Amino acid sequence: MIAKIGRSSKLYGALAYNHLKVDQGNAKILFTNNMIETPDNKYTIPKLIESFEPYLAANKNTEKHTLHISLNPDPNDRVSDTDFVKMAEDYMNEMGYGKQPYIVFKHTDIDRTHIHIVSVGVDEYGKKISDKFEKKRSMEICRKLEKSYNLLSATQRKESENKLIFSPVDYRAGNSKNQIASVIRNVADYYSFKTLGEYNALLSLFNINAEKIEGELHGKLQRGLVYFALDKNKQKIGHPFKASIIGKMAGLNALESHFLKSKELVLNSSNKSEISAIIDYALKSSNNERAFIEKMKSKGINTVIRRNETGRIYGITFIDHNFRTVWNGSSLGKQYSANVFNDLWKNQQNHRKTSDLKLQECQAALKEKSFSTEIHSLFGFLSGENNNDIYSNENSFPGLLPLVQGEDHENEIFAQQMMKRKKRRKR
Repeated sequence: MIAKIGRSSKLYGALAYNHLKVDQGNAKILFTNNMIETPDNKYTIPKLIESFEPYLAANKNTEKHTLHISLNPDPNDRVSDTDFVKMAEDYMNEMGYGKQPYIVFKHTDIDRTHIHIVSVGVDEYGKKISDKFEKKRSMEICRKLEKSYNLLSATQRKESENKLIFSPVDYRAGNSKNQIASVIRNVADYYSFKTLGEYNALLSLFNINAEKIEGELHGKLQRGLVYFALDKNKQKIGHPFKASIIGKMAGLNALESHFLKSKELVLNSSNKSEISAIIDYALKSSNNERAFIEKMKSKGINTVIRRNETGRIYGITFIDHNFRTVWNGSSLGKQYSANVFNDLWKNQQNHRKTSDLKLQECQAALKEKSFSTEIHSLFGFLSGENNNDIYSNENSFPGLLPLVQGEDHENEIFAQQMMKRKKRRKR
């Protein structure tokens, strides 16, 4: 079973969405908790809102007070209404919302029968109910519910789908939007990354790049993200895709929230010291850049290196597939910064024996885009010839929205709009 938790400031919208399904015969109300009851058990939206009004009136600081949760068993599960109600109660109790007013809707408009729960995330005193480690706790509760109600395991299903989800984007295959979305919608569930740079280092393994867009529109500051497919040389190709097309989890607000949670998680993790020890070991046991990268990959860690036009290293990031964490070199310590590695490998290169053959090998190693070796099984596709360590130049992503032959009419329009906005800002 998979749980999806949505938060918003629009209680009416969440109730109206579900109530419309009821009116259309595609849903029904299964259960209400701490709600004002009606004599005929029929509810209008205003009547439902009455139960939440005291909580919203007391709320002072929480902008996104409305909870809209869906619990989704496997399509092959057959769950009775009684069990759906018990599952909803168990889930809400475990998540800390058991005393809240909430209403459970059963949706039958698609083959996968599932339930939606609408509630509020502030208590009767207006205080926000903690959502710390919400996603992790929710996943653990879902695993318990699968055992309690004899449901098919979502974890096993996800593992079988990993091959599809974690595949690099192939622009030539078409449908880039769906390929990008498949990665973006799942990558945050698996990996911790603390900055946009670390996020992009991880996405580069999938031939994807994210760019922050900031500007003024109608007198208001606009912030957002767009996503690009990358070709085999890590150059942008095609038109950008707005984060909103992919989903809320792809947007800037969701990412910034993930950055904060990742920072909190790594504070209590031993991963930093362990990956530092592996880097030290790889440095001591290798005498050049290529050997270092191979050594790191043998330990399940990808190295993403960024170079400018002169070949100088200005960024280095480590992706640990064992702990599923992403580390910018300097965040591990000054001794792992890009400048240190640039000087180290430059000096090692200068002190190598200079026969013509060895010099050619050294130059080839510096220019080479990828090396083939076996890494963590989750990223088995990276053992191919063209998808390993990423060597990108400073001009790899020229311009804001390049005009390349597109594949999606909606995104062509979006690209043109962004170019117009850019011109207006210049004026």
